[in-house]
Amino acid sequence: EKQVFQLRAHMYQARSLFAADSSGLSDPFARVFFISQSQCTEVLNETLCPTWDQLLVFDNVELYGEAHEMRDDPPIIVIEIYDQDTVGKADFMGRTFAKPVVKMSDEQYSPPRFPPQLEYYQIYRGNSTAGDLLAAFELLQIGPGGKSDLPPIDGPTDMDRGPILPVPLGIRPVLSRYRVEVKGPGAPVNLAQVDRPRVDIECAGKGVQSALIQNYKKNPNFSTLVKWFEVDLPENELLHPPLNIRVVDCRAFGRYTLVGSHAVSSLRKFIYRPPDKKAQHWNMTG
Repeated sequence: EKQVFQLRAHMYQARSLFAADSSGLSDPFARVFFISQSQCTEVLNETLCPTWDQLLVFDNVELYGEAHEMRDDPPIIVIEIYDQDTVGKADFMGRTFAKPVVKMSDEQYSPPRFPPQLEYYQIYRGNSTAGDLLAAFELLQIGPGGKSDLPPIDGPTDMDRGPILPVPLGIRPVLSRYRVEVKGPGAPVNLAQVDRPRVDIECAGKGVQSALIQNYKKNPNFSTLVKWFEVDLPENELLHPPLNIRVVDCRAFGRYTLVGSHAVSSLRKFIYRPPDKKAQHWNMTG
């Protein structure tokens, strides 16, 4: 018996991806395979923690079998991560698998199963781990009324990304604006064969670069002590991407070589929250 579905792949973010380029970064995109169809997210340049925030919609997916079998044991979704090369084909970075949450046409689109919640999927490159994908997948049966009976896609109204659909409200995390301050009085020590180092800080696709130290051996200090950038991060700290730190040595003709890198996996201990003024007032007067 033929059943017709629509698959919605909510591709929000990835973290700690494999560094495919000599710069220590990648230009990642994700390709989602389901049955005989596949779609790709957009390419995000020079990041190991891409926030695609993109909904991929697979229409008219035909599956054969009993309805209860489809609901309880849907086909597997394959997600592959690639690094977009400027020349030649894209480089494979890793793969993961997921099962969608299935809604039959006679079921309500309501909690606790719907809308689906974002969760992390471990990405593998061979036998090694190669990052995590933050995503959600739902398979919606198209009933006699056609696609008009499907739950609406409630997207953010303040975004204009052309044909790219953002992850809908109710599934996307609630975001808060953070200001990341980087204080750097001196460069890393014990850097052999390095003349003109620079430190790059990145989080969720935003970041800053330190001032270039023109002669590390003579003066290993930065000219600017504090730099900062603003980034939108989920209020749920468990969904925070890591903070990536890279040291590069700048060479002639605009070339640079990666010296080393480090990922701060948890930002919790660095977060400052201003005291609650109302609570302060209550404590002072109560």
